[in-house]
Amino acid sequence: MAETQNTKPKSGWLNILVDYGPLLVFLGVYKFYQPPETSTFGEIAAVIYGTIAFMVAAVVALAFSKWKFGHISPMLMLSTALIVSFGGLTIWLRDPEFIQFKPTAIYLLFGILLIGGWLRGKALLQILLEAAFEGLDRTGWLKLSRNWGVFFLLLAALNEVLRAQLSFEDWLWAKLWVFLPLTFLFTFSQIPMLLKHGLSMEGVDEEVQNPPPS
Repeated sequence: MAETQNTKPKSGWLNILVDYGPLLVFLGVYKFYQPPETSTFGEIAAVIYGTIAFMVAAVVALAFSKWKFGHISPMLMLSTALIVSFGGLTIWLRDPEFIQFKPTAIYLLFGILLIGGWLRGKALLQILLEAAFEGLDRTGWLKLSRNWGVFFLLLAALNEVLRAQLSFEDWLWAKLWVFLPLTFLFTFSQIPMLLKHGLSMEGVDEEVQNPPPS
């Protein structure tokens, strides 16, 4: 039992690293190649180099998830597919807006699917996360799917506002210092509701350690 308790937090932080590691790689490469003075050509080159590193890191994270956890979550698979596709468009058209729109596309898709399922009485989030929420009843799953669906739609709107108002670099940092804290705060806000609907304390640990990606 002690061994199981010690491995859960490690797995949780590895999941977070898999989700946000590629973004950190993008930031590092982008900053390394970013020109010291304002230069349109240099800025585009930095974005392209960062995008290539982003795509490679995303594929590596996918392979690491399969090797370490024995499976690849549908969310990670979709996120990687969008990173590669939007990254390819960014390199081809030399337009960083494609990278910035990728989170909006993910948030909109997840939000629409989750809310659409909730309206039909189906908790689609249960298909993805059932093993991590032991004891949660059907009503709890429906509420969790609805709440995350609304949250994803709000994140999509926030991403569009920030990418319209911020520089590309500031938008990148916002992914770490705005979206990640908001995701954890929202995750914690769901715990009282989940406990009322049968979630075990072990499930609470999984909820905190493994929130859906932002």
